[in-house]
Order: sequence, then C-alpha cells, then structure tokens
Amino acid sequence: MSADRIVHRHLGGLRATLDGLAGESGRIERWGVDLATRLSRGSRLLAAGNGGSAAEAQHLTAELVGRYRGEREPLSAIALHADTSSMTALGNDYGYDEVFARQVRAHGRPGDVLLLLSTSGRSPNLVAAAEAGRSLGLSVWALTGPGPNPLAEAASEALCLPGETPSVQEAHLVTVHLLCEMVDRSLSSRASAPARATQELVP
Repeated sequence: MSADRIVHRHLGGLRATLDGLAGESGRIERWGVDLATRLSRGSRLLAAGNGGSAAEAQHLTAELVGRYRGEREPLSAIALHADTSSMTALGNDYGYDEVFARQVRAHGRPGDVLLLLSTSGRSPNLVAAAEAGRSLGLSVWALTGPGPNPLAEAASEALCLPGETPSVQEAHLVTVHLLCEMVDRSLSSRASAPARATQELVP
C-alpha cells in the first residue's frame, strides 16, 4: 500500500470517529459543567488508563492542575498511574488488576469524579476501579471505544466512540481538550456573574 493511501485511510478513520464525537457535544458540556462545580467546591478528579490511554488521562490532570488556556485557580486532579511506586507495589502485592481499584479506595471520596480511559473498554484493572468507585459514591465516567463493553457497563456514564484503536485514542485527546474547554468556560461564567451583579448595584 502506498504512503498516500495509508495517510488517507488513517485520516478517514479519524474523521469517522470525530463525527461520532461531535454527536456527544451535549454530554461533554454536561460533564464539563459538573466537573467545574465539583472541583470548585473541593472535590477532586481521579483519572487512569493503560498505555496510550494513561498518557491521555495524565494530559487531562496536567491541564486541570496547571491551566488549559487562560489563568485560573489550580484544580485538584490526580493521575493514578503516575505514582510509579504505588503502581509497582500494588501490582507486586495484589496483582495488576488491583493497581487502580486500591488507589480509588484510598483516595476517592463521595462527590469525586473517577474518569477512566480505555480504547477497548475491556481492561480488568479499569473495570475493577469503576466498581470500587461506584461502591464509594464517586461518579464514574468512562471514555472508551465502541460499545457496549465491560467498562462502559461498570461506569455511571460512558462516552463510547466508534472506530479502530488509533482513531479512538486520537479522539480521546480531542475529548480531553474539549472537556477542559467546558470546565474553563463554566468557571469563567461563574466568576463573571458576581462582577456583573456588583456593577448593576452601583448607582
């Protein structure tokens, strides 16, 4: 197969996946507003994934603790797979299927959000984490590839995208950025509301 055909086939697959993502704009907005509300009130986001999905999850937490576009207060977000000492200790002592679930039980509190990313939706350690999160009263959100799949079924809510693994993984990064956009927009609108109210009171 020629390089030109490879490129066009890859981009065509990504377009189809992004078309599926476009149909989820309402859910992304709702998740962003909900996350902004929770984080601004002291709750936190826990996120996890395996391999490339771990990178996407860590990208999200970095944007929230740091910033996405404009300046704002830091938001509490933890990538569970980024603590390599905990990961390796838990994997060694309890098995790899428990590396996220045990951290969820350690760090998760009712009102927190647990976001789990998986292109297949079939990773046992993420399914176990989802079950642990829901048992503790966390809102568990899943970003996966085609549904139905075990992770989507174990989560409180799932955004399942059509397509092959590379396209889904690339679209997950777009989803991360859109979620950050919605969080920042929600926080900005709340910050500007008191200012507008004060201006209206000034004679």
